[in-house]
Amino acid sequence: MKLLETIMQRAQQDPQHIVLPEGNEERTLQAADAILAKKAAKITLIGKPSEIQALANQFQLKHIDQATILDPENYDKMEAYAQLLVELRKNKGMTLEQAQKLVKDPLYIGALMIKSGDADGEVAGARNTTGNVLRPALQIVKTKPGVSVVSGAVLLFTESPYGENGFVMMADLAVTPNPTAQELAEIAVMTGHTARTLGGFEPRIALLSFSTKGSAKHELVDKVVEATRIAKEMAPDMQIDGELQADAALVPSVGASKAPGSDVAGHANVLIMPDIQAGNIGYKLVQRLGNAQAIGPVLQGMGAPINDLSRGCSADDIIQMIAITVNQAISLKHNKDGILH
Repeated sequence: MKLLETIMQRAQQDPQHIVLPEGNEERTLQAADAILAKKAAKITLIGKPSEIQALANQFQLKHIDQATILDPENYDKMEAYAQLLVELRKNKGMTLEQAQKLVKDPLYIGALMIKSGDADGEVAGARNTTGNVLRPALQIVKTKPGVSVVSGAVLLFTESPYGENGFVMMADLAVTPNPTAQELAEIAVMTGHTARTLGGFEPRIALLSFSTKGSAKHELVDKVVEATRIAKEMAPDMQIDGELQADAALVPSVGASKAPGSDVAGHANVLIMPDIQAGNIGYKLVQRLGNAQAIGPVLQGMGAPINDLSRGCSADDIIQMIAITVNQAISLKHNKDGILH
């Protein structure tokens, strides 16, 4: 896929520091070795050094010695991170004793590294649940200014003529089960920024429903209509429209018939699902029945790039997600990544 090649090339041109909290996990190590070989990121692996080295030898990984290996039981900044965690969580009753235990947890260490400026992004989830990955991220890194919701976008590469030459981005598929109109609007705008960051194209954002422009009346439709209004106010520089049925969003002839005069209808490349149930079902149907390649979910709305993996992921999936995380970090440094005002 040309876009995935472009994402990797951008990472190679400006490598960022990515922390991998599951440093002694086989697929993660293989991915780290490949990324280091490509010089697409600076890598910190969190895990017991002897275990990491043994696995590297077992799988004949030739580049792991280029990574920084951080032993979660014994590292220089342990006390400083504990103090930082107390400061960040004192309103929640965090004690120094509690913090000293948590700073031995690789997922907390990863988030604290980012908060301290010691890393630019994180990829985890090959061994941990989404909840475990997100909990320290939300406690320590938190969301972007002006953003109240975290969401997950999937990059879908299809053989269809729709979207951006067969490529569409779809959200939210992973985090917020039933967003409010305000949250849905934020998800739409954040996904637009992700499309700019990763796809390098201008988003045409469709907020999807079972109704197009009032063809059905229901409170579920009302939420999408309101979300569209809010999203347009948030991002007047983006092309956003709704409520649109999926065919009206993607197929030019249907869009022209059902939503005449819309800049988005029939040409959408970003699809915003009304809730996570529709999103999760929708993208998996496209993936399985349409033979599409799905990359992600890419987490959006965090104060720094932190991405969650499926526990069924492959080493190639992790390689792609590290490259995506590097791209997000580059964009954030250049102040191009979706802060809402």
